Amino acid sequence: MNNIIQGTDEWKQLRAGKVTASRIADVMATIKSGESAARKNYRTQLICERLTGKVEDTFTNSHMERGTALEPFARDAYELQTGSIVDQVAFVDHPTVVMSGASPDGLVGNNGLIEIKCPTPANHVEYLLGKEPPSKYKPQMTWQIACTQREWVDFVSYCPEMPEHLQLFVVRFVPDPEYLANVTQEVIKFLAEVDATIAELMKL
Repeated sequence: MNNIIQGTDEWKQLRAGKVTASRIADVMATIKSGESAARKNYRTQLICERLTGKVEDTFTNSHMERGTALEPFARDAYELQTGSIVDQVAFVDHPTVVMSGASPDGLVGNNGLIEIKCPTPANHVEYLLGKEPPSKYKPQMTWQIACTQREWVDFVSYCPEMPEHLQLFVVRFVPDPEYLANVTQEVIKFLAEVDATIAELMKL
């Protein structure tokens, strides 16, 4: 599986119909009146992927294309600064929660992961000043740890437009055990809803 490149059709098929780390925020999204639109839309997407065997084309924009282009440089910069070797992996299934997994940006040693972002200068400055992993990425990194059974994720922000000493921001994230357990339960609940809807549809 490690020889499959992220973003390819083969990689998309590995993830088809499964809850993935990049969408955990949607699984966790709640509103006072009930299920959020993001959660409902994601649930419907997974149902369709399982029923059709086809994966929807992933939405892309200029920021995402920037990230794809710069990610190898960010990985190299991280290795140079930390002295760590990053091993790439396509997809890691959760060891016990069936139909879920994660595609981390790299495995570091025996215990770590990296999550790479290549933001605009404005967002990069925000991360530098914040001095901690942005909260919006914590659900994603938490599920990456749950799936890989590793201990930490180095959040990496890379912005080559900045002065050299400010181009790379690295900060370590270790999830709270209680939050990790809560995320796991929410994923199990979400997948049960997907299964129940498919079972209902198959009776029609």
